[in-house]
Amino acid sequence: MTYLDAAATTPVRREVIEAMWPYLTTEFGNPSSVHAVGESAAVALEDARRRIARSLEVRATGVVFTAGGTEADNLALKGLALANPRGRHIIVSAIEHEAVLQSAAYLVRFHGFQVSVAPVDASGRVDPEEISALLRPDSTLVSVMHANNEVGTVQPVREIAERAHAVGALVHSDAVQTTGQLDVRLGELGVDALTLSGHKLGAPKGTGALVLRGRLDLEPLVHGGGQERGRRSGTESVAGAVALATALELAEDERASGGSDVVSRDGFVAAVLATTPDGRLTGHSSLRLPRNASFVFPGLSGEAILLELERRGVVSSSGSACAAGRTEASHVLLAMGFAEDIARSAVRFTWGHGTTTSDLAAVADDVSRSVEAVRSIRS
Repeated sequence: MTYLDAAATTPVRREVIEAMWPYLTTEFGNPSSVHAVGESAAVALEDARRRIARSLEVRATGVVFTAGGTEADNLALKGLALANPRGRHIIVSAIEHEAVLQSAAYLVRFHGFQVSVAPVDASGRVDPEEISALLRPDSTLVSVMHANNEVGTVQPVREIAERAHAVGALVHSDAVQTTGQLDVRLGELGVDALTLSGHKLGAPKGTGALVLRGRLDLEPLVHGGGQERGRRSGTESVAGAVALATALELAEDERASGGSDVVSRDGFVAAVLATTPDGRLTGHSSLRLPRNASFVFPGLSGEAILLELERRGVVSSSGSACAAGRTEASHVLLAMGFAEDIARSAVRFTWGHGTTTSDLAAVADDVSRSVEAVRSIRS
């Protein structure tokens, strides 16, 4: 089997399992307990926090552990917006993850916020000028993802942040897909808050963090014992925190020593387009994730192509795993101007650090054969 759905999830890395194992077995203490067993867990938790902070060049106090990217997005949108007295206007892009879009909708329904939605161009990219046009004196938060999970387009987050900060608004970016592939240091991106998810990096599902730059007020979503400095109550998963820190360090080390991913991606894209004349690349041709290639095949069913690929031993997807099983077309592709029938023909390939150029070459051939098989059934 060739697994090309890393944007949905990745296998837990052996190094991560080994690092977290003691905190699932012998070092089982509650980090809030005031005895030796609890103290050992608390030391490990704070060490993991410092390691993540060091990787992202923020203060350790800015790392808030969560149960994954969705919770971190919710905490960012609701927590920052409700704690900031500036105003009740927020801006999101049209292609954000549902965790951001639904959090924004919640703020509208229950807290009287107004939400402006920034459009994207045909490549899925937000124009910073569109953000400038939407900013108002009462804008309190702008949330634009670092790169889209479906089509891979990388956003001009730094330019957007500069415009938002000029009027006093905070900026959040969902970096779930870019961590380990691009530079996600908050200072480099210019953002105030960043979302991480462990299971995209080789850590277990249910691990994540909201990372804050500077001393920002954050209204908690979960109330209770006041863990995470009162920002996220509930006994922390020490093993999960250690796993996230370890996976992040491994991913950052590999990113720093890599450089061949873009070449492999572009070769794969060229091979698929050369052998499927009706196929079209979605997302920006160059300003995209180095391990993402997404296509539409007009006139065909993306689901049927996926089934043919799986029959040939290739596992991929039609888009966001969070939307799997739904009947409606991708909101991302619709926002980019694709017709519904074309959006339903989408197939996305995303891979991890261990995927080779020869793996991708073989998959390109499988794509061609699968598309032809589906086309022959229709004709």
